[in-house]
Amino acid sequence: MGNPTGFMEIKRQTSAELPPEERITHFKEFHLPLLEEEQQAQGARCMDCGVPFCQSGMLLGGMYSGCPLNNLIPEWNDLICQGRWDLAVHRLLATNRFPEFTSRVCPALCEAACTCGMATGDPVAVKENERAIVEYGYESGAIHAVPPPTRTGKTVAVVGAGPAGLSVADLLNKRGHKVTVYERADRPGGLLMYGIPNMKLEKWVIDRRIRILEAEGIQFVLNADVGGTVNAGELKNRHDAVVLCCGARQPRDIDVPGREAPGIHFAVDYLTGVTRSLLDSDFSDGKAVSAAGKRVLVIGGGDTGNDCVGTAIRQGCESVVQLEMMPCPPVQREPGNAWPEWPRVLKTDYGQQEAIAKFGSDPRLYQTTVKEFYRSEAGQVCGALIAKLEPQIEDGRRRMVPTGEEFVLECDLVLIAAGFVGCEPYTAQAFGVDLTGRGTVAADHYATNVPGVFTCGDMRRGQSLVVWALREGRDTAAVVDTYLMGYTNL
Repeated sequence: MGNPTGFMEIKRQTSAELPPEERITHFKEFHLPLLEEEQQAQGARCMDCGVPFCQSGMLLGGMYSGCPLNNLIPEWNDLICQGRWDLAVHRLLATNRFPEFTSRVCPALCEAACTCGMATGDPVAVKENERAIVEYGYESGAIHAVPPPTRTGKTVAVVGAGPAGLSVADLLNKRGHKVTVYERADRPGGLLMYGIPNMKLEKWVIDRRIRILEAEGIQFVLNADVGGTVNAGELKNRHDAVVLCCGARQPRDIDVPGREAPGIHFAVDYLTGVTRSLLDSDFSDGKAVSAAGKRVLVIGGGDTGNDCVGTAIRQGCESVVQLEMMPCPPVQREPGNAWPEWPRVLKTDYGQQEAIAKFGSDPRLYQTTVKEFYRSEAGQVCGALIAKLEPQIEDGRRRMVPTGEEFVLECDLVLIAAGFVGCEPYTAQAFGVDLTGRGTVAADHYATNVPGVFTCGDMRRGQSLVVWALREGRDTAAVVDTYLMGYTNL
């Protein structure tokens, strides 16, 4: 380690954020990176502890703790401290091929498992160290296209250009296989492009990586709806292997009276439309659903719900309320949630921060759900009947049940961010692969029931994190390579 007592002498420091009042006026990223010497000091806080839980990716208490990619975090923290940035880039890319994505959108499982965080309460700023390394890599030219020196003669079709698809395509291409990525949308990136708002991940970051992948020999076929406009059987016959990486984009609906009223949208459709309109025309095409001047109701308290809050505020909504079915989390870890497990504590994310700054209160209403939607005389949604909930133990499980207390919320725009129930099944059905009871593709070590067809990412495991999609893509690439070559060096 660069400084054995750094964690005691140096305080945790992260990038500054633009004030909410300023950042809600645009859709750009709003973090201001640290100076190089400040970032190096943050690297010195790493203790290089004997058991680096930060990189373990182990299962604890039913949840994974630490980085699923097993990133060599103590190594590159030490290299940052020493100012050896080129070597830090090399060690970062050894386990994570897309750190420009994870350093922006990952919730930092590594920091939750950091020993320094357990000892001092302030974990090492791993996520921002990662971002500093990868951005140095691009600026210095250390990250550039490196096409494979030879080709195997094998061809692979990857269906879906989200994080899992990009991950498996990158490694199979590095191995020398000819990889073609088929993407339904008009731009590659999957949820990175259209599921994550621009202020969390600006799209030039994705475009920059796609240019490298193309220069290395990967072909991207866009507007290709496999199982729809593109025949799945013909595609399978043209390639030696197929990998399905279509995500888990089937949204969970709300079955209540009035659901069919105009003005009620799934969050993923809303966010996709906003980002597409921003990229296509800077909103001049008028194709995005607009929250301008509207009373917005967001149903769902997760990351997608928070993204809807931040997006609606940027569009100029009159008000925003976010319903959360579960009770408000504790401010600090409870006894049953000890380090190094993921801390199940209250988090106020950027969207809620902006709502507090703009409207003076937290938009979240805990232990609530919608019982009915109301329509105006014109037929548009104009309100919702909200039922309050309380936790009860039924058959040994905790459930949220109505208390009997109800109230009405006026709203002109409703965004359903209640999670997802698996993949959109038509692509899987077109290939004849089996689905699980959870709506995901059934697989044994990433291989489906159809020979030569594999699957990974959210399509296999269900809705999850970008970092898990990258890990699954990495593991699947080795399985596919073994299928094609009889062995693998991935």
